[in-house]
Amino acid sequence: MLIDTHCHLNLPPLGSELEPVLARARERSVGAIIVPAYDHQAWGDVLTLASIPNIHPALGLHPWVADQLPPSGNLKQALADAIAGAETKVVAIGEIGLDTKVDGPPLDIQIPVLKTQLALAVDLNLPVILHCRGAFGELLDAINHHTGNIRGVIHAFSRGPELVQRFHTVGLFFGLGGGVNRENARKVRRGARVIPLNRIVLETDAPSIGVAGVRPENTEPHHVADVAAALAKLREEELSVITEATTANAIRLFDLPAP
Repeated sequence: MLIDTHCHLNLPPLGSELEPVLARARERSVGAIIVPAYDHQAWGDVLTLASIPNIHPALGLHPWVADQLPPSGNLKQALADAIAGAETKVVAIGEIGLDTKVDGPPLDIQIPVLKTQLALAVDLNLPVILHCRGAFGELLDAINHHTGNIRGVIHAFSRGPELVQRFHTVGLFFGLGGGVNRENARKVRRGARVIPLNRIVLETDAPSIGVAGVRPENTEPHHVADVAAALAKLREEELSVITEATTANAIRLFDLPAP
């Protein structure tokens, strides 16, 4: 079984074609999908999707919309209430993080929002799904404030061996997706070779990131099988080794039911 640990099934075109999308995933042995929310308005949509077997929700506020707080203005309480009131177990707080590469809220808004959600993750003993571009030092500083208490994954990891070491040291996992099967993605491919196998989980980030030969908007959860195959080739390991290890890692990190 494979697990897509990051897929936005609530977004178009996936959300409007859900039954065939899930059927194609099952055909390629994708047995579970984690769906992270992007903003507070999506929390309800993601929780509704999680009524479908083997779809697991994560709730959080993305750095691109860090200035769009819930109506109460109290992000920590609103997020805690949504998690507590969910009929289906919320498996992580995410997608959260920092990003300086888009025209969005500045870091002085993003960082307090991130810290609020990290603190809640510690309080609730939940892992975090972390998005980061251009602010890795600041992200590490925020994580180090909770030394030993933060667990989670750097989603869509696209960096080289130096950052592998830094995030490995603080105990995080690495989400690998379409970059590993694109020959020109040299940095992430170098990084993927040195990540310890017990710290890798697989993802698609559909419909936001493509795989080789597939545009982002056409990416689906079943493409996580292509990610697994590319990673096995890149690391010169048997596909079964990659599949079994990454599935076990996802189950352990997100406390998912065993297949």
